[in-house]
Amino acid sequence: MANWHGKSRGTVLGLKIYVFLIRTFGLYFSYFVLWFVAAYFIVFSFSSTRSTYYLFRKRLNYSPLRAAANVYISYFTFGKIQLDRIAIASGQREKFTFEFDGIEHIKDLLKQKKGGILLTAHIGNFNLARHFFDDYHDPAVVNLVMTDFEHKQIKNYLESVTGKSTLNTIVLRDDLSHIFKMREALQRNELLVFAADRYVKNSKIYHLDFLGKEAKFPQGPFKLASRNNIPALIVHIMREKDFHYHFFARPAGGKESTGKELLKLYLHNLESMVKKYPHQWYNYYDFWNDHNKT
Repeated sequence: MANWHGKSRGTVLGLKIYVFLIRTFGLYFSYFVLWFVAAYFIVFSFSSTRSTYYLFRKRLNYSPLRAAANVYISYFTFGKIQLDRIAIASGQREKFTFEFDGIEHIKDLLKQKKGGILLTAHIGNFNLARHFFDDYHDPAVVNLVMTDFEHKQIKNYLESVTGKSTLNTIVLRDDLSHIFKMREALQRNELLVFAADRYVKNSKIYHLDFLGKEAKFPQGPFKLASRNNIPALIVHIMREKDFHYHFFARPAGGKESTGKELLKLYLHNLESMVKKYPHQWYNYYDFWNDHNKT
């Protein structure tokens, strides 16, 4: 997998424009504007467009025309989900419905008093997790483990609009201070959330097939769970029709003895989610390191 630099696209100006559109003209008008924004990114974000086309054409085996059309739909869906995030957090939650599928697995995990690991991916809209946990659990028990990928200006502006997230964050640091914070959170019977479909530079990796071709994945979350016998779930929040969001929580497996075995179960689940929601996996870079071979 090509090196991912841990940064997401976006500017403060773009966010301000969308917040203005949502508050002034409503969500539907913002979706309308998004049709033109998605077309812009197809032309002016060639690397991302190429990566997304590769996903549909080579890994999901779409025809050339169908793959090209789905690149556009993917950009539009990504934008729509970001607009939903802003709308929900800034007071329009009543427009949406939420379904928590697997709440019993979260409850069973917390009863074990070992803390827990939630394995997700760059798919759907896990940024909405706070709204699900507000309804079913104290969101303070959830810690998002992440790189500091959001530019501080963007992060600060979002918080000024939507309010500070009630979910905790643990940022991966070069000095490894995050390891102590994760350990303390688990001792408090809290949950650690990892987006485990990408690795960062200098991290230890596994090599496994994903959608029919070998890719690289981080060892950390899977070794942490397997070596320390920490219960793990696979979780995703996916957008469905009619402003409906579906939270999936599934056991990550039984008593897998190695991190690699746990990763295999995670990838099996992720493949099924990508095939069911192909426009909601944000594969906007050379995931399989294959651009020079096609």
